[in-house]
Amino acid sequence: MNLRQRHFIDSHKLATGLATLGLMAAYDAWDNPTAWLYLGLHGGYGVLWALKSRTFPDAQWESPSSVPWGLTIWGALSLYWVSPWLITSRDLSAPPWLVGVATFTFTLGVFLHFAADMQKHMHLQARTGTLLQDGLWSRLRNPNYLGELLIYGGFSSLAMHPAPFVASAIMVAFVWVPNMKKKDRSLSRYPEFEAWRSRTALWIPYLW
Repeated sequence: MNLRQRHFIDSHKLATGLATLGLMAAYDAWDNPTAWLYLGLHGGYGVLWALKSRTFPDAQWESPSSVPWGLTIWGALSLYWVSPWLITSRDLSAPPWLVGVATFTFTLGVFLHFAADMQKHMHLQARTGTLLQDGLWSRLRNPNYLGELLIYGGFSSLAMHPAPFVASAIMVAFVWVPNMKKKDRSLSRYPEFEAWRSRTALWIPYLW
């Protein structure tokens, strides 16, 4: 079997629900509603990611991967598991207002992330060789990454601790931003790229 990055990413995403259940068992957090909410949000996102990878995959994760590099990916992604560990080990209970905000933020993020990736997938199939610059991509060059930011911000906030946001910041700095910059360099081959870049944000409206 030719191992690719997506094999390690997808397996980790699917393992998140099991890891959360394991932490709930280890800390006897079965009666903690915040732990169950976290399981539903992050565990559900892992299943959605795996389904997306099967139906409209992202080409950048099709790169070949050695086992050591794949395990490095697993290790890096496991930083996100600090949230369920904090929730279960400290028996944290998020206040109702935070539950509402986290759920709304996560839901909005899922829409942006998956709708943007689907739009990109269909554009690449139907209009090969042209620059995608309409729909969700008309004002942002990376609406899918904004979606991911909201997704992780949503369920990470349930831990009520800065550690999950530090983990996200590490991923943003070392994976997300380099990928976005690399994509900009690749898309600069299109004549209309400069005009598109001048009227769009990289990934956060009005900020960056």
